[in-house]
Amino acid sequence: MYDIQLNESGTRHLTVSEANLKTIEKHALLRDLVDSTGYVTEEVLDKLKHNVRALIASSSENSKDLLDLCIDVIYHEKMKAFGLKNLILLFLEWENGREHRQEIEE
Repeated sequence: MYDIQLNESGTRHLTVSEANLKTIEKHALLRDLVDSTGYVTEEVLDKLKHNVRALIASSSENSKDLLDLCIDVIYHEKMKAFGLKNLILLFLEWENGREHRQEIEE
C-alpha cells in the first residue's frame, strides 16, 4: 500500500494499492496523458476519466480491475489535479523500483 497526498495543504491523502498500480501499468493509462507542457491540470484528470470509461465500455473481458481503480482512486471524491500529479509520480517511482529489483534478481 502506498499513500499519496491529494491537496497542497497535506490534509487529504489516498491509499493506492499494488493492484491499482498494476492496473495502471496493464492498461498504460498514464502513457501520453500529459501534454508537452508537462502540467497536470483538471483537464488531464478528465481525460484520464474518459479514457478509463471508454476502456470499460469497450471491454469484452472482465474489467473488475479497472472498476476497482475507478472506485478507489480515479473517481475518489477528493481526487484533483494535485492528487493525479502525485499518482503519476508514485507510478513512475514504483515502476523504476520494479525494474531495479528485476535487474538485481537477474
